[in-house]
Amino acid sequence: MKNYKKEIIDKICYTELVYGRIAKKLNIELSKERIEKLISTIIIETDETNFQKTGKNIYITNNEKNIRLTINSYTNRIITADRLNKIITKEKTTNS
Repeated sequence: MKNYKKEIIDKICYTELVYGRIAKKLNIELSKERIEKLISTIIIETDETNFQKTGKNIYITNNEKNIRLTINSYTNRIITADRLNKIITKEKTTNS
């Protein structure tokens, strides 16, 4: 199994749009630097067993912080961050 964690930590990148998307989805108001620090902390603290590659994306699930990150596996660009409780609620309504 490929070590996604080390590669993501070394190569993660952000677009201008993603800062606003992350702030909106997590309902937080942080500077770009603080958002990057939050994302880095989540990646570092999350065990590699919670990194799941599906298609072109890598999903990093951190249950302690109640956050799932989505990262493009080809570019190591963060796409979004979601609260886990919203994901679970959405999956339940979709599967019902």
